[in-house]
Amino acid sequence: MVDYVVTGLSANSVPYSTALETQRAVHADVASGRAPDTVLLLEHPSVYTAGKRTEPHERPIDGTPVVDVDRGGKITWHGPGQLVGYPIVRLADPIDVVAYVRRLEGMLIDVLAEFGIAGVRVDGRSGVWLVGADRPHGDKIAAIGIRVADGVTMHGFALNCSNAFDAYRAIIACGIAEAGVTSISRELGREITPGDVVPLVEKHFAEHLAPSLAAVVPV
Repeated sequence: MVDYVVTGLSANSVPYSTALETQRAVHADVASGRAPDTVLLLEHPSVYTAGKRTEPHERPIDGTPVVDVDRGGKITWHGPGQLVGYPIVRLADPIDVVAYVRRLEGMLIDVLAEFGIAGVRVDGRSGVWLVGADRPHGDKIAAIGIRVADGVTMHGFALNCSNAFDAYRAIIACGIAEAGVTSISRELGREITPGDVVPLVEKHFAEHLAPSLAAVVPV
């Protein structure tokens, strides 16, 4: 069983610091067996977060604050119009972090397919991409960065739905200078909000992630 919790969308978006505190509290409950596997779904006000592999030249050069976090990956942006998902779930033994990331990618690819968008994986890169003759280096539509502690995941994915792109100009997003970014709304030419996408994430999450999750939560 997975508990899906929508903690704040649109005007009720959740500050990153608040969401991080919530993640840590839920993580402790899942790790101890007090709570079931949980997926937090939300939007953030505009914020840059930097994973452990972020290099100095990838950060904003104008002094914009960056929140350093304990997830994998590099610097990215979260903000209005982007659906952020924090799966806090117990992985089955033996823990395979790469397989877990691949399953998150597969879930997001199926979500995009519901809109007729062909998302793909790109070798050597995490997340979901759109690649074609007109964008040979790929445009990123979903980012993934995770952490696993005590066998339970934290952090997760960010899917661009109806967000603007100005904030990406100040950073080297995910450390890939030649790549672009896009969103569901940009690809379709009509607005698709995070709220529109939440039911599709709930629909596809369990079918993709079930093989990675522990069958029994310890008490």
